[in-house]
Amino acid sequence: MTSGSNKIDAERYAWAYLNRVIEGPSQALWQLLRSGRDCTEIARGIRARASWLNGVLGQTEARHDWCRWEKDLEIAADYGARLVTPDDEEYPAETFNAAFGFAQLGAERGSGLASKHTGASSPPHSLWVRGNDLRELVAQAVAVVGTRSISSYGKAATEHLVRGLCPAQWTIVAGGAIGIDTVAHSAALAAGGTTMAISACGVDRTYPRVNTKLFNTIASGSHGALVTEYPPETPPQRHRFLTRNRLVAALTEGTVVVEAAWRSGALNTVHWAEGFGKTTMAVPGPITTVGSLGCHQLVKDGRAQLVTSADDVRELLGGIGEIDATGQYEMQFGPDPIQKLSRNELQIYDCTPAHGFPGKQAEQIATEAGMPLGLTVHLLLDLHKNGFIARKNGRFTRTQQND
Repeated sequence: MTSGSNKIDAERYAWAYLNRVIEGPSQALWQLLRSGRDCTEIARGIRARASWLNGVLGQTEARHDWCRWEKDLEIAADYGARLVTPDDEEYPAETFNAAFGFAQLGAERGSGLASKHTGASSPPHSLWVRGNDLRELVAQAVAVVGTRSISSYGKAATEHLVRGLCPAQWTIVAGGAIGIDTVAHSAALAAGGTTMAISACGVDRTYPRVNTKLFNTIASGSHGALVTEYPPETPPQRHRFLTRNRLVAALTEGTVVVEAAWRSGALNTVHWAEGFGKTTMAVPGPITTVGSLGCHQLVKDGRAQLVTSADDVRELLGGIGEIDATGQYEMQFGPDPIQKLSRNELQIYDCTPAHGFPGKQAEQIATEAGMPLGLTVHLLLDLHKNGFIARKNGRFTRTQQND
Protein backbone atom coordinates (compact mmCIF):
# COMPACT_ATOMS: atom_id res chain seq x y z
CA MET A 1 0.00 0.00 0.00
CA THR A 2 2.87 2.36 0.71
CA SER A 3 5.10 1.49 -2.27
CA GLY A 4 6.04 4.61 -4.23
CA SER A 5 4.08 6.87 -1.90
CA ASN A 6 5.10 9.23 0.85
CA LYS A 7 3.70 8.99 4.37
CA ILE A 8 0.83 11.37 3.66
CA ASP A 9 -0.24 9.38 0.59
CA ALA A 10 -0.02 6.13 2.55
CA GLU A 11 -2.25 7.48 5.29
CA ARG A 12 -4.75 8.86 2.76
CA TYR A 13 -4.88 5.51 0.97
CA ALA A 14 -5.31 3.71 4.30
CA TRP A 15 -8.25 5.90 5.30
CA ALA A 16 -9.86 5.40 1.87
CA TYR A 17 -9.39 1.65 2.27
CA LEU A 18 -10.95 1.67 5.74
CA ASN A 19 -13.87 3.74 4.43
CA ARG A 20 -14.46 1.13 1.73
CA VAL A 21 -14.14 -2.08 3.77
CA ILE A 22 -15.81 -0.92 7.01
CA GLU A 23 -19.31 0.44 6.63
CA GLY A 24 -19.75 2.56 9.73
CA PRO A 25 -20.50 3.24 12.40
CA SER A 26 -17.83 1.03 13.94
CA GLN A 27 -17.09 1.15 17.63
CA ALA A 28 -14.51 -1.60 17.14
CA LEU A 29 -12.49 0.55 14.72
CA TRP A 30 -12.59 3.56 17.05
CA GLN A 31 -11.40 1.37 19.94
CA LEU A 32 -8.35 0.42 17.89
CA LEU A 33 -7.66 4.03 16.91
CA ARG A 34 -7.98 5.21 20.52
CA SER A 35 -5.67 2.42 21.69
CA GLY A 36 -2.86 3.99 19.68
CA ARG A 37 -2.94 2.04 16.43
CA ASP A 38 -2.88 4.28 13.38
CA CYS A 39 -4.83 3.96 10.15
CA THR A 40 -2.02 2.38 8.13
CA GLU A 41 -1.34 -0.28 10.77
CA ILE A 42 -5.03 -1.15 10.97
CA ALA A 43 -5.34 -1.29 7.17
CA ARG A 44 -2.36 -3.66 6.95
CA GLY A 45 -3.82 -5.74 9.77
CA ILE A 46 -7.17 -6.09 7.99
CA ARG A 47 -5.52 -7.28 4.78
CA ALA A 48 -3.34 -9.74 6.75
CA ARG A 49 -6.37 -10.83 8.87
CA ALA A 50 -4.54 -10.07 12.13
CA SER A 51 -6.07 -11.51 15.29
CA TRP A 52 -5.59 -8.25 17.27
CA LEU A 53 -8.29 -6.59 15.14
CA ASN A 54 -10.95 -8.08 17.43
CA GLY A 55 -14.39 -6.88 16.23
CA VAL A 56 -12.98 -5.30 13.08
CA LEU A 57 -11.91 -8.74 11.89
CA GLY A 58 -15.53 -9.86 11.60
CA GLN A 59 -16.71 -6.55 10.18
CA THR A 60 -14.26 -6.81 7.29
CA GLU A 61 -14.59 -10.51 6.54
CA ALA A 62 -16.54 -9.94 3.33
CA ARG A 63 -14.73 -6.80 2.12
CA HIS A 64 -11.11 -7.00 3.25
CA ASP A 65 -9.88 -7.65 -0.30
CA TRP A 66 -11.66 -4.58 -1.78
CA CYS A 67 -8.38 -2.81 -2.49
CA ARG A 68 -9.56 0.16 -4.55
CA TRP A 69 -8.39 3.15 -2.52
CA GLU A 70 -6.81 4.91 -5.49
CA LYS A 71 -9.92 4.50 -7.63
CA ASP A 72 -12.19 5.86 -4.88
CA LEU A 73 -10.01 8.93 -4.39
CA GLU A 74 -9.83 9.51 -8.15
CA ILE A 75 -13.60 9.27 -8.61
CA ALA A 76 -14.15 11.67 -5.72
CA ALA A 77 -11.65 14.13 -7.17
CA ASP A 78 -13.44 13.98 -10.53
CA TYR A 79 -16.57 15.19 -8.73
CA GLY A 80 -14.70 17.88 -6.83
CA ALA A 81 -14.92 15.95 -3.55
CA ARG A 82 -12.30 15.08 -0.92
CA LEU A 83 -11.90 12.56 1.88
CA VAL A 84 -11.97 14.14 5.35
CA THR A 85 -10.51 12.01 8.15
CA PRO A 86 -9.78 12.45 11.87
CA ASP A 87 -6.24 13.42 10.83
CA ASP A 88 -7.54 16.54 9.05
CA GLU A 89 -8.22 19.92 10.66
CA GLU A 90 -11.49 20.02 8.73
CA TYR A 91 -12.82 16.97 10.58
CA PRO A 92 -15.36 18.30 13.15
CA ALA A 93 -13.90 16.45 16.12
CA GLU A 94 -15.36 18.77 18.78
CA THR A 95 -18.86 18.48 17.35
CA PHE A 96 -18.68 14.70 17.11
CA ASN A 97 -17.10 14.29 20.55
CA ALA A 98 -19.93 16.24 22.16
CA ALA A 99 -22.70 14.34 20.34
CA PHE A 100 -21.38 10.79 20.44
CA GLY A 101 -19.88 11.23 23.89
CA PHE A 102 -23.34 12.10 25.21
CA ALA A 103 -24.88 9.11 23.42
CA GLN A 104 -22.22 6.75 24.74
CA LEU A 105 -22.70 7.99 28.29
CA GLY A 106 -26.44 7.46 28.02
CA ALA A 107 -25.93 3.98 26.59
CA GLU A 108 -23.59 3.02 29.42
CA ARG A 109 -26.18 4.17 31.94
CA GLY A 110 -28.95 2.40 30.04
CA SER A 111 -31.00 5.56 30.10
CA GLY A 112 -33.84 6.45 27.75
CA LEU A 113 -33.34 6.72 24.02
CA ALA A 114 -29.57 6.88 24.31
CA SER A 115 -29.50 3.22 25.30
CA LYS A 116 -31.03 2.31 21.93
CA HIS A 117 -28.04 3.81 20.13
CA THR A 118 -25.38 1.68 21.83
CA GLY A 119 -24.30 0.01 18.61
CA ALA A 120 -24.08 3.27 16.72
CA SER A 121 -22.71 5.72 19.26
CA SER A 122 -19.51 6.20 17.28
CA PRO A 123 -18.73 9.00 14.83
CA PRO A 124 -17.88 8.32 11.19
CA HIS A 125 -14.27 7.32 10.70
CA SER A 126 -14.15 9.42 7.53
CA LEU A 127 -16.39 11.58 5.35
CA TRP A 128 -16.50 12.50 1.69
CA VAL A 129 -17.10 16.24 1.31
CA ARG A 130 -17.87 18.25 -1.80
CA GLY A 131 -17.97 21.98 -1.14
CA ASN A 132 -16.88 24.29 1.67
CA ASP A 133 -14.93 23.53 4.84
CA LEU A 134 -16.96 21.09 6.91
CA ARG A 135 -15.80 22.28 10.32
CA GLU A 136 -16.68 25.87 9.53
CA LEU A 137 -20.12 24.90 8.24
CA VAL A 138 -21.07 22.96 11.38
CA ALA A 139 -19.76 25.59 13.80
CA GLN A 140 -23.30 26.99 13.89
CA ALA A 141 -25.75 24.64 12.23
CA VAL A 142 -29.38 23.61 12.62
CA ALA A 143 -31.25 20.71 11.02
CA VAL A 144 -34.55 21.43 9.29
CA VAL A 145 -36.37 18.20 8.44
CA GLY A 146 -39.84 16.92 7.71
CA THR A 147 -42.14 15.01 5.43
CA ARG A 148 -41.62 14.24 1.77
CA SER A 149 -45.35 14.81 1.22
CA ILE A 150 -45.07 18.52 1.78
CA SER A 151 -48.12 20.79 1.86
CA SER A 152 -48.32 24.43 0.84
CA TYR A 153 -48.36 25.27 4.54
CA GLY A 154 -45.23 23.19 5.17
CA LYS A 155 -43.43 24.89 2.29
CA ALA A 156 -44.35 28.37 3.55
CA ALA A 157 -43.40 27.51 7.14
CA THR A 158 -40.02 26.11 6.08
CA GLU A 159 -39.20 29.15 3.96
CA HIS A 160 -40.26 31.45 6.79
CA LEU A 161 -37.92 29.76 9.29
CA VAL A 162 -34.94 29.48 6.97
CA ARG A 163 -35.20 33.09 5.78
CA GLY A 164 -34.94 34.19 9.41
CA LEU A 165 -32.04 31.87 10.30
CA CYS A 166 -29.68 32.55 7.40
CA PRO A 167 -28.98 36.24 8.19
CA ALA A 168 -27.86 35.10 11.66
CA GLN A 169 -25.26 32.85 9.97
CA TRP A 170 -26.90 29.51 10.71
CA THR A 171 -26.02 26.70 8.31
CA ILE A 172 -29.18 24.85 7.28
CA VAL A 173 -28.68 21.07 7.32
CA ALA A 174 -31.01 18.47 5.83
CA GLY A 175 -30.91 15.17 3.98
CA GLY A 176 -31.52 16.39 0.45
CA ALA A 177 -34.80 14.48 0.16
CA ILE A 178 -37.88 15.62 -1.74
CA GLY A 179 -40.22 17.70 0.41
CA ILE A 180 -39.19 19.72 3.46
CA ASP A 181 -35.48 18.96 2.93
CA THR A 182 -35.48 20.33 -0.62
CA VAL A 183 -37.39 23.45 0.38
CA ALA A 184 -34.98 24.07 3.30
CA HIS A 185 -31.92 23.79 1.06
CA SER A 186 -33.48 25.97 -1.65
CA ALA A 187 -34.66 28.62 0.80
CA ALA A 188 -31.17 28.87 2.31
CA LEU A 189 -29.65 29.44 -1.12
CA ALA A 190 -32.32 32.01 -2.00
CA ALA A 191 -31.57 33.86 1.25
CA GLY A 192 -27.85 33.98 0.49
CA GLY A 193 -27.08 31.58 3.32
CA THR A 194 -25.21 28.28 3.55
CA THR A 195 -26.70 24.81 3.53
CA MET A 196 -25.43 21.26 3.83
CA ALA A 197 -27.00 18.13 2.35
CA ILE A 198 -26.15 14.80 4.01
CA SER A 199 -26.35 11.95 1.51
CA ALA A 200 -27.03 8.22 1.93
CA CYS A 201 -25.00 7.21 -1.13
CA GLY A 202 -21.62 7.78 -2.76
CA VAL A 203 -20.53 11.31 -3.61
CA ASP A 204 -20.74 10.42 -7.32
CA ARG A 205 -24.41 9.42 -7.02
CA THR A 206 -27.32 11.85 -7.02
CA TYR A 207 -30.38 10.87 -5.03
CA PRO A 208 -33.03 11.95 -5.71
CA ARG A 209 -32.04 12.68 -9.31
CA VAL A 210 -34.51 15.53 -9.52
CA ASN A 211 -32.23 17.46 -7.15
CA THR A 212 -29.11 17.23 -9.33
CA LYS A 213 -29.09 20.95 -10.10
CA LEU A 214 -29.76 21.83 -6.46
CA PHE A 215 -26.89 19.66 -5.21
CA ASN A 216 -24.48 21.10 -7.77
CA THR A 217 -25.40 24.60 -6.62
CA ILE A 218 -24.91 23.71 -2.95
CA ALA A 219 -21.44 22.33 -3.65
CA SER A 220 -20.32 25.31 -5.71
CA GLY A 221 -19.02 28.69 -4.59
CA SER A 222 -19.58 29.44 -0.94
CA HIS A 223 -23.06 27.95 -0.72
CA GLY A 224 -22.31 24.94 1.48
CA ALA A 225 -21.41 21.28 0.99
CA LEU A 226 -22.57 17.78 0.15
CA VAL A 227 -21.46 15.23 2.75
CA THR A 228 -21.60 11.44 2.91
CA GLU A 229 -20.05 8.61 4.90
CA TYR A 230 -20.14 6.29 1.91
CA PRO A 231 -17.42 5.76 -0.72
CA PRO A 232 -17.99 6.45 -4.41
CA GLU A 233 -20.34 4.14 -6.34
CA THR A 234 -22.25 3.22 -3.15
CA PRO A 235 -26.00 3.07 -3.95
CA PRO A 236 -28.67 4.51 -1.65
CA GLN A 237 -30.32 1.82 0.50
CA ARG A 238 -32.91 1.98 3.26
CA HIS A 239 -30.54 1.32 6.17
CA ARG A 240 -28.19 4.01 4.91
CA PHE A 241 -30.91 6.64 5.18
CA LEU A 242 -31.31 5.80 8.87
CA THR A 243 -27.55 6.09 9.37
CA ARG A 244 -27.64 9.36 7.41
CA ASN A 245 -30.21 10.73 9.87
CA ARG A 246 -27.69 10.11 12.66
CA LEU A 247 -25.24 12.47 10.93
CA VAL A 248 -27.88 15.15 10.37
CA ALA A 249 -28.54 15.18 14.10
CA ALA A 250 -24.90 14.89 15.19
CA LEU A 251 -23.60 17.74 13.04
CA THR A 252 -26.16 20.28 14.25
CA GLU A 253 -26.98 22.03 17.50
CA GLY A 254 -30.66 21.22 17.21
CA THR A 255 -33.33 19.74 14.94
CA VAL A 256 -36.51 21.47 13.76
CA VAL A 257 -39.32 19.27 12.45
CA VAL A 258 -41.60 21.35 10.25
CA GLU A 259 -44.16 18.81 9.05
CA ALA A 260 -44.30 15.14 10.02
CA ALA A 261 -47.06 12.55 10.18
CA TRP A 262 -47.25 9.71 12.70
CA ARG A 263 -44.68 7.51 10.95
CA SER A 264 -42.59 10.15 9.20
CA GLY A 265 -38.93 9.30 8.66
CA ALA A 266 -38.11 12.73 10.06
CA LEU A 267 -39.00 11.41 13.51
CA ASN A 268 -35.98 9.09 13.26
CA THR A 269 -33.77 12.18 13.14
CA VAL A 270 -35.52 13.41 16.29
CA HIS A 271 -34.66 10.12 18.02
CA TRP A 272 -31.01 10.65 17.14
CA ALA A 273 -31.09 14.28 18.27
CA GLU A 274 -32.51 13.18 21.63
CA GLY A 275 -29.85 10.49 21.94
CA PHE A 276 -27.16 13.12 21.33
CA GLY A 277 -28.58 15.53 23.89
CA LYS A 278 -29.52 18.08 21.22
CA THR A 279 -32.43 20.51 21.27
CA THR A 280 -35.49 19.23 19.40
CA MET A 281 -38.15 21.59 18.08
CA ALA A 282 -41.41 21.21 16.19
CA VAL A 283 -43.55 23.59 14.15
CA PRO A 284 -47.30 23.32 14.80
CA GLY A 285 -49.64 22.77 11.88
CA PRO A 286 -53.35 22.68 11.11
CA ILE A 287 -55.26 20.33 13.43
CA THR A 288 -57.43 19.27 10.50
CA THR A 289 -54.64 17.53 8.58
CA VAL A 290 -52.54 14.43 9.29
CA GLY A 291 -49.34 16.05 8.04
CA SER A 292 -48.49 17.63 11.39
CA LEU A 293 -49.68 14.90 13.76
CA GLY A 294 -46.09 13.83 14.45
CA CYS A 295 -45.07 17.41 15.31
CA HIS A 296 -48.04 17.83 17.63
CA GLN A 297 -47.32 14.56 19.41
CA LEU A 298 -43.67 15.53 19.96
CA VAL A 299 -44.77 18.73 21.67
CA LYS A 300 -47.53 16.99 23.61
CA ASP A 301 -45.09 14.37 24.92
CA GLY A 302 -42.59 17.03 25.94
CA ARG A 303 -40.00 15.75 23.47
CA ALA A 304 -39.85 18.95 21.41
CA GLN A 305 -40.13 22.69 22.00
CA LEU A 306 -42.84 24.43 20.00
CA VAL A 307 -41.38 27.03 17.61
CA THR A 308 -43.15 29.37 15.21
CA SER A 309 -40.33 31.63 14.06
CA ALA A 310 -36.59 31.84 13.49
CA ASP A 311 -36.38 33.95 16.65
CA ASP A 312 -37.75 31.01 18.64
CA VAL A 313 -35.11 28.70 17.18
CA ARG A 314 -32.30 31.18 17.73
CA GLU A 315 -33.37 31.76 21.32
CA LEU A 316 -33.35 28.03 22.07
CA LEU A 317 -30.03 27.34 20.34
CA GLY A 318 -28.06 30.57 20.49
CA GLY A 319 -28.91 32.13 23.82
CA ILE A 320 -26.74 35.01 24.97
CA GLY A 321 -23.88 33.98 22.71
CA GLU A 322 -25.74 34.29 19.44
CA ILE A 323 -23.92 36.10 16.66
CA ASP A 324 -24.83 39.76 16.38
CA ALA A 325 -25.36 39.89 12.61
CA THR A 326 -25.45 43.69 12.61
CA GLY A 327 -21.98 43.82 14.18
CA GLN A 328 -22.38 46.26 17.05
CA TYR A 329 -19.23 48.20 17.77
CA GLU A 330 -18.22 49.39 21.21
CA MET A 331 -15.33 51.59 20.06
CA GLN A 332 -15.64 54.02 17.20
CA PHE A 333 -12.27 55.74 17.29
CA GLY A 334 -8.76 55.07 16.03
CA PRO A 335 -7.43 52.98 13.12
CA ASP A 336 -6.70 49.84 15.18
CA PRO A 337 -8.39 46.88 13.36
CA ILE A 338 -9.22 45.28 16.72
CA GLN A 339 -11.67 48.11 17.33
CA LYS A 340 -13.61 47.07 14.24
CA LEU A 341 -14.45 43.65 15.64
CA SER A 342 -18.05 42.97 16.60
CA ARG A 343 -18.95 42.61 20.25
CA ASN A 344 -18.97 38.82 20.08
CA GLU A 345 -15.70 38.67 18.15
CA LEU A 346 -14.04 40.99 20.64
CA GLN A 347 -15.26 38.85 23.53
CA ILE A 348 -13.65 35.76 22.01
CA TYR A 349 -10.50 37.70 21.14
CA ASP A 350 -10.15 38.99 24.71
CA CYS A 351 -10.42 35.44 26.07
CA THR A 352 -7.71 34.14 23.73
CA PRO A 353 -4.16 34.08 25.17
CA ALA A 354 -1.73 36.75 23.97
CA HIS A 355 1.07 35.87 21.57
CA GLY A 356 3.90 34.06 23.34
CA PHE A 357 1.66 32.50 25.98
CA PRO A 358 0.42 28.86 25.93
CA GLY A 359 -2.57 28.50 23.62
CA LYS A 360 -6.03 27.43 24.73
CA GLN A 361 -8.43 24.94 23.19
CA ALA A 362 -11.82 26.08 21.92
CA GLU A 363 -13.57 24.47 24.89
CA GLN A 364 -11.51 26.54 27.35
CA ILE A 365 -12.15 29.78 25.46
CA ALA A 366 -15.89 29.01 25.24
CA THR A 367 -16.07 28.49 29.01
CA GLU A 368 -14.16 31.68 29.75
CA ALA A 369 -16.23 33.72 27.28
CA GLY A 370 -19.52 32.21 28.43
CA MET A 371 -20.51 31.30 24.87
CA PRO A 372 -21.74 28.05 23.28
CA LEU A 373 -18.91 25.89 21.94
CA GLY A 374 -20.27 25.86 18.40
CA LEU A 375 -20.43 29.64 18.23
CA THR A 376 -16.98 29.94 19.79
CA VAL A 377 -15.44 27.63 17.16
CA HIS A 378 -17.20 29.60 14.41
CA LEU A 379 -15.82 32.93 15.67
CA LEU A 380 -12.33 31.52 16.29
CA LEU A 381 -12.15 30.22 12.73
CA ASP A 382 -13.30 33.59 11.38
CA LEU A 383 -10.72 35.44 13.47
CA HIS A 384 -8.07 32.95 12.36
CA LYS A 385 -9.00 33.43 8.70
CA ASN A 386 -8.76 37.19 9.09
CA GLY A 387 -5.36 37.08 10.74
CA PHE A 388 -6.33 38.02 14.30
CA ILE A 389 -5.77 34.61 15.87
CA ALA A 390 -3.16 31.88 15.28
CA ARG A 391 -4.02 28.19 15.46
CA LYS A 392 -1.56 25.38 16.17
CA ASN A 393 -2.23 21.80 17.25
CA GLY A 394 -5.83 22.59 18.11
CA ARG A 395 -4.92 25.55 20.34
CA PHE A 396 -5.46 29.25 19.75
CA THR A 397 -3.44 32.39 20.55
CA ARG A 398 -3.56 35.97 19.33
CA THR A 399 -1.25 36.83 16.46
CA GLN A 400 1.75 39.02 17.22
CA GLN A 401 0.77 41.86 14.89
CA ASN A 402 -2.62 42.27 16.59
CA ASP A 403 -1.47 41.82 20.17
